[in-house]
Amino acid sequence: MKCAISAVAATLFLSGAAAFTVKPSAPAPTTTYTLNNAESSPFRLSPLFMGRAAAVRAATKGKTDAKKAKTNAYYGKKIIMAVKQGGSADPVANRQLAELIKAAKNNSVPMDNINRAIKRATEKDAGDFSESTFEAYGHGGASFIINVLSDNANRSTADVRSAVVKKQGKMAEQGSVLFMYDLKGKIEIPSVVDEEELLMAAIEAEIDDVELVEGDEEGTSVVYTDPKETGAMFDAVKGMGLEAKMSLAHVSKAPVECTEEDFEKNMAIIDALEDLDDVDSVEHNMSN
Repeated sequence: MKCAISAVAATLFLSGAAAFTVKPSAPAPTTTYTLNNAESSPFRLSPLFMGRAAAVRAATKGKTDAKKAKTNAYYGKKIIMAVKQGGSADPVANRQLAELIKAAKNNSVPMDNINRAIKRATEKDAGDFSESTFEAYGHGGASFIINVLSDNANRSTADVRSAVVKKQGKMAEQGSVLFMYDLKGKIEIPSVVDEEELLMAAIEAEIDDVELVEGDEEGTSVVYTDPKETGAMFDAVKGMGLEAKMSLAHVSKAPVECTEEDFEKNMAIIDALEDLDDVDSVEHNMSN
């Protein structure tokens, strides 16, 4: 999606608006509009660095169903963790649990799943889940951040390493990949968002860092923001009458474009990792 700000938008923002930058999809110079009382943090509107990834990953209903299953499983495990760590299955007495239930609902996790996870957490044989992050290299300069939530660290470590190596990838030392990414708040919206309306909503919510990109699936959008402003941005999007899901995500500081052959090899690594029950998500730096 190529985002552009019209003259009408510029007129709307002349009163108390922050500066914003339009990132064109072609490798052209960035155009910056400085408005009255400009703030140091710009608004940015840019295309998603995942063109072919979107076509490959979101082509079938099966992929969508798998993503939903991953989301449900993730919150199920997080709820179990919250109950065990908080010492209570009552969200009134357990603030962490209450926040997770709210987040799960915002991400369309069915109440039946939430209640089953809470009940499971109270059983004696419920696993002790912990989070971990693995880093790896792919082909053609690609890198991966692999997010894991497991009740068996030895199993998840072995499975992740096996999946990467079998597809000719290479495990990386801790920290050698992560520093090349920024942690961002991520708002996923199942529709195309009007950039001018989004900027107005962000300004009204006093949010300075906003980046609008196309989603993985056609006709969807993603908004990135500062992690601390994720909740406020989510509320602003909901206030626009839009459905949305929120999370945190690692976004590459320097995306790389791989050859078609390397891209396909890297996607095979990602697919193998996402087939693992312990892997919740895989983030990468490919721009194509």
